[in-house]
Amino acid sequence: MTDLTSLTLAEARKGLADKTFTSLELTDAHLSAIEKARVLNAFVMETPDRAREMAKAVDEKIARGEGGPLAGIPLGIKDLFATKGVRTTACSKILGNFVPTYESTVTSQLWRDGAVMLGKLNNDEFAMGSANETSCFGPVGNPWRREGSNTTLVPGGSSGGSASAVAALLCMGATATDTGGSIRQPAAFTATVGIKPTYGRCSRWGIVAFASSLDQAGPIARTTRDAAMLLRSMAGHDPKDTTSVDIPVPDYEAAIGQSVKGKRIGIPKEYRLDGMPAEIEKLWSEGAEWLKAAGAELVEVSLPHTKYALPAYYIVAPAEASSNLARYDGVRYGLRESAKNIIELYENTRAEGFGAEVRRRVMIGTYVLSAGYYDAYYLRAQKVRTLIKKDFEDCFARGVDAILTPATPSAAFGIGEKGGADPVEMYLNDIFTVTVNMAGLPGIAVPAGKDAQGLPLGLQLIGRPFDEETLFSLGEVIEQAAGRFTPARWW
Repeated sequence: MTDLTSLTLAEARKGLADKTFTSLELTDAHLSAIEKARVLNAFVMETPDRAREMAKAVDEKIARGEGGPLAGIPLGIKDLFATKGVRTTACSKILGNFVPTYESTVTSQLWRDGAVMLGKLNNDEFAMGSANETSCFGPVGNPWRREGSNTTLVPGGSSGGSASAVAALLCMGATATDTGGSIRQPAAFTATVGIKPTYGRCSRWGIVAFASSLDQAGPIARTTRDAAMLLRSMAGHDPKDTTSVDIPVPDYEAAIGQSVKGKRIGIPKEYRLDGMPAEIEKLWSEGAEWLKAAGAELVEVSLPHTKYALPAYYIVAPAEASSNLARYDGVRYGLRESAKNIIELYENTRAEGFGAEVRRRVMIGTYVLSAGYYDAYYLRAQKVRTLIKKDFEDCFARGVDAILTPATPSAAFGIGEKGGADPVEMYLNDIFTVTVNMAGLPGIAVPAGKDAQGLPLGLQLIGRPFDEETLFSLGEVIEQAAGRFTPARWW
């Protein structure tokens, strides 16, 4: 029998339905793989007993013909999603050993559809980072390595544990979140598929908040079809989240393989950055040609406010983070440092509990929201955000169905290689992705090739609001043309 961990989610679903193997066998295969790959540090909490219990229960349902759309599929859950009875820390010391008494809406829908939880996945602390180096559990390793090198690379962030685990075949798919590129950038760095749905498509209830107007949950998977299957279960209206949109969830999987003939693909001239590596430029051109060969029409478009997106994002996101993270005060839950009075309690707890990057962003956010600076920074950034959104609206109004861009400005880099002296160097990793969050649009990253050192590179497709189906059909074209690639095992 084929190694069960090498199956795609769609192949595993068929094998389970045909009774070729059981969910318990599939789960055990992945639990064994996780044990052998601890050097990657992708999981911060393994839940083997719960996984086997869930798998046995699903096997009984499958035997009765009652299995749901994800019946028996083992998944990893980013440590930002509240999981009832299982420690959830956002990879921050300040949450300590917080064990929620409730389940996030997204994960509850996955369990409703029969999925199995293998454990909690590493991420940047409070999702603040582009390399998964800010976690209190330590950095995550990318299963990919440069040819001829033993340097451990970053998997991207903040959903680095999710991307690493999927790429290393430790789970069949993973939940992730994206505030400025945290699904798409790690997917590009690990040759996995990641989609950030339209803002409001997936409930944010039960997900630890970073920046509430930007955060959105989505899946990381091995193929576009697998991602489509996961998103269908994750998406849907939730009355507990006031930003959740009450519109029907389509069958995303049905979009896979649909003709893209006549689709108009925008190529934004502003994304041709000075100093862009030739291999990124080449990959972008190749991707455009693949879509053209499949019958799509290429049109040059302009998104004139793109250059302001990154600075505006790094005002809006820290401002919202400053507000959201005010609740971590040592009083109600999580870490509580000793102190003589309430002020000292706040100061000691927050100084000890938050890592350097989180403290930096909270300080930036508090500054831009303070009296005298609010209008100069936060208000102006929100006006820029409106203009960025209008740029996209103008493109779509001219009949453009989707926009093709690079996903990242480079391939994965080594742990500790960037951002040490200058945090802006790390922030520049989000240059192609933040516009999508600022405009609330859906974006998908699909593996499209490799660089000169054998590392994966991805392309990004940006769609109209709530038109994830078009992204899946276009992403499948790129996936078929590029082929699938997996890392050589070294762990």
